[in-house]
Amino acid sequence: MYAVIRAGGKQYRVAPGDVIRVEKLATGTDGHVDFADVLAVSGGEGKIGKPESEARVVGEVVEEGRSPKILVFHYKRKKQYKKLRGHRQAYTAVRITEIAFDGQSFKAPEVPKKEPKVKKAAAADEHEHESDSDVKSVKGHATKGQAKKKATPKKAAKKSAAKKKK
Repeated sequence: MYAVIRAGGKQYRVAPGDVIRVEKLATGTDGHVDFADVLAVSGGEGKIGKPESEARVVGEVVEEGRSPKILVFHYKRKKQYKKLRGHRQAYTAVRITEIAFDGQSFKAPEVPKKEPKVKKAAAADEHEHESDSDVKSVKGHATKGQAKKKATPKKAAKKSAAKKKK
């Protein structure tokens, strides 16, 4: 099951559960996007056609961001003309949740929400507080009960006498 939609002047082949990057969309509907311009729909293997009735493709916004920088370099030879500009295109990543046409509806399986990870710095602080009560050293630093190693003195390099010119 897939559909071909038009968004931002480009065409995309989408299936339920796909994540696509489209041109920046205005998100005024709680992160839900409805693609009304459906060009073709396929209900099964080898079947494709224009939707006879209103077809509907629904998605939810996953991420908004900007793509990597593209350098635009203008140059005219023999005229000392050079111009360098950068451009970053804004995009919206959309996860397709449902494709509906002719009374049929195909939905994507729901993705479980990810729990925020505990930052490493916070975890390290908890670990240091536990180990401070012990007499052992933390991260290689010596404590009061342990002796510090002394550095060995450097050896002097031998100097050779400079040769005299006659």
